[in-house]
Amino acid sequence: MHRKFLPALGAVLLAALMTAASIPSSAPASAQAEQRVRVRGTVIGLSGQTLSVKTREGATAEIALADGYAVAGVVRASLADIKPGDFVGIASLPKSSGGDGALEVLIFPPAMKGTNEGSYGWDLQPNSTMTNGSVANAVKDVDGHTVTVTYKGGEKKINVPEGTPVVTFAAATPADLKAGAAVFVNAEKGAGGAITARRVAVGLNGVVPPM
Repeated sequence: MHRKFLPALGAVLLAALMTAASIPSSAPASAQAEQRVRVRGTVIGLSGQTLSVKTREGATAEIALADGYAVAGVVRASLADIKPGDFVGIASLPKSSGGDGALEVLIFPPAMKGTNEGSYGWDLQPNSTMTNGSVANAVKDVDGHTVTVTYKGGEKKINVPEGTPVVTFAAATPADLKAGAAVFVNAEKGAGGAITARRVAVGLNGVVPPM
């Protein structure tokens, strides 16, 4: 499957798309004045630099986009695209039988290798985790595939069942932020409740960003 990745510069600008929600407690108070929020939903409209989104929770979010904001497309990929050495982000949940089962897989373009490396809490579902790291191996088994992801200080084996959404980033423009498009926005909420963002990930060709 051909994957059209973002140009290197665009990928660097988008490197914080998968940032963890929390700011370390040792951060200066000024850095803690803004709360990280993730907005998932569908576009109502884009007026100037104000993006209106119907969130998955049913509310309407008005997001002020920064000057020069970046837009990344999210397109389908497949398990067959994953190979040793790829840098991936996998959201997962603990399985009752042990280990973790994937909720989604994001294959990062090469220029984004190392983005938010590690394993940390995620809010896709209650008790979910996001693990960003390099693929050591991907073994096909009776339950789909088992992917070993290594990151600084550890590794994690994650089962990826058949049918798990697998996506990657592709080029996109503000014109893709049209009504009905599915988006994932990593944003900041100020003390007064205003939401601002520098980047938007938008599903292309009917894809819903699964992050």
